[in-house]
Amino acid sequence: MIAAMLVLLLAGWVAAMAYVYKFRGQARYANLQQYLRKSWPVFALPNAVLYFFTKRWARGAFVPMDRYTSLANLARHWEVMRDEALAIQAEGSFEEARRAGSPASFDVGFRTFYKYGWSRYYLNWYGYTYHSASVSCPKTVEILAKFPEIKAAMFAVLPPHSLLTPHADPLGCSLRYHLGLATPNTDQCFINVDGSEKAWRDGESFIFDETYLHFVRNDTDLPRLILMCDVRRPLSFPGRVLNAIYSLLPRLIQTPNDARDRRGLASALFAKVTPILLRGKQLRERNRPLYNSIKWSINFLLLGAILGAMATGLTFLVWLLSA
Repeated sequence: MIAAMLVLLLAGWVAAMAYVYKFRGQARYANLQQYLRKSWPVFALPNAVLYFFTKRWARGAFVPMDRYTSLANLARHWEVMRDEALAIQAEGSFEEARRAGSPASFDVGFRTFYKYGWSRYYLNWYGYTYHSASVSCPKTVEILAKFPEIKAAMFAVLPPHSLLTPHADPLGCSLRYHLGLATPNTDQCFINVDGSEKAWRDGESFIFDETYLHFVRNDTDLPRLILMCDVRRPLSFPGRVLNAIYSLLPRLIQTPNDARDRRGLASALFAKVTPILLRGKQLRERNRPLYNSIKWSINFLLLGAILGAMATGLTFLVWLLSA
């Protein structure tokens, strides 16, 4: 019975990956390799289940802001948050994430953006409020605490004449909220989500589903500074139960702003293995076939570990039902 359930689970995983790669939304990945590299297909199945239970009005690339009426009150405080964000930017706090070896640099979730000049300063993260943020931007932290639908928040800056290449965020447990704080205020600084564009404006906000393929461009001479939040995905009842468990995963990748903040388990592990990863990059330059063999072996081992954990869970569930 367990074997049959695992086969069905694996088949569901393949079907979910095929759905995301070939059918979901309007924008398409250039090729399968881009999908495998940019979309974290290991999370395709749980994400697809959440897509199914997402309320109909929230299934598009961009979500109507009027469905999140309380967030209109958040936008009213944009100047207060802007001033605190500009202050920590002037102090160089954003640069900590891009400084090699700093506590903030070992960021599992956003590390690939740093090479484009993008940086961030965390405010809260799935139940944890950053001590560094409470000291550096207390008014913003106090404001955010009034909005329980916000699961995580950060200030994010993108420098002039830069971009973030097409990608999709790995976990579908939330939607993404952007509020312009200090932006170029022009259509030349924009995000494209599933083929539709939105430009940032100071004091204006929008919500989108970050698991759709999207990219960012700033073709101006000015930086773009925004408040970026994960907000609760609107789900029907079965989906809310799954998401309560699924939303534990982001806590594992929690990354500090500096030494005062807590680090998640996966983030701590990443900090330990980063020297090995750097040697892996050197191996890629010397012997790409060997590098690819090792990389895919590790990926399949991870998939096997996930399936094994699910098999254990299914076995336990069957035991409970039969007891």
